[in-house]
Amino acid sequence: MESSNEMPKRPGLFPGVDTSKWPWWAILLAMCGIAISTLILTNANYNDTFLFLKDGVFTTLRITFFAFIIATTLGLLTGLSRVSKNPILFNISTLYVETVRGIPLVVLLLYIAFALVPLAIDTLASLNIIVSIRDVPMEIRATLALAIGYGAYEGEVFRAGIQSIGRGQMEAARALGLSYFSAMRYVILPQAVRRVLPPLGNDFISLLKDSSLATVLAVDELTQLGRIRRASTFRVLETFNVVAFLYLAMTLLLSSAVRWLENKLKIAE
Repeated sequence: MESSNEMPKRPGLFPGVDTSKWPWWAILLAMCGIAISTLILTNANYNDTFLFLKDGVFTTLRITFFAFIIATTLGLLTGLSRVSKNPILFNISTLYVETVRGIPLVVLLLYIAFALVPLAIDTLASLNIIVSIRDVPMEIRATLALAIGYGAYEGEVFRAGIQSIGRGQMEAARALGLSYFSAMRYVILPQAVRRVLPPLGNDFISLLKDSSLATVLAVDELTQLGRIRRASTFRVLETFNVVAFLYLAMTLLLSSAVRWLENKLKIAE
């Protein structure tokens, strides 16, 4: 008889089931989410913390949503200018992209909120247009700063998407009598937008997380309310457990939506 040095395989947690391919990371996250949700429902400290922070969730989503709309618009215009043969548009857009991407986002928030906005108000006052500094809330300043910051990155996304379309597409459109703008609108952009939707979705998730930087402007978003709750109750663990849970829940939902969108685009192709 031949002897074997191999150890006999022990049955796993579920005999007959291969658990090595299970998404254990998702299972662990789900278990943590269930645990925090149970604490919110049953523990008074967690429940009070959640009720205190829920308004910050809406503020965070509002900042993210409007900043992303403005950033996408800026990005589209910047991307079109970056592939334009007009030297003025190209240089202005390149200056914008290189300058904004070279400044940390938190510095950009402070600069726009406390330097550019007051400067704009003083300029309007010199034109006899009376605008008070108090008429521009910090939430609007934070939204504008995040939009300008992410607009530079979206510009590069759109530029790459446009340049990924073969040059023959534009040449064929021009050969059919379409102007440059018509060819870009009806031929190039529809194809480019399909390709840039997934990275735009990822940037939306990043913007949601970076909206926490608005806390440096004392905007009552989720992170700022978490800091206030921690300072007033000294419940550090409960507060930041709930803050992290809410951010994680929002980002996971958005990540699932982005993956669903990518799968739909692959099927359509």
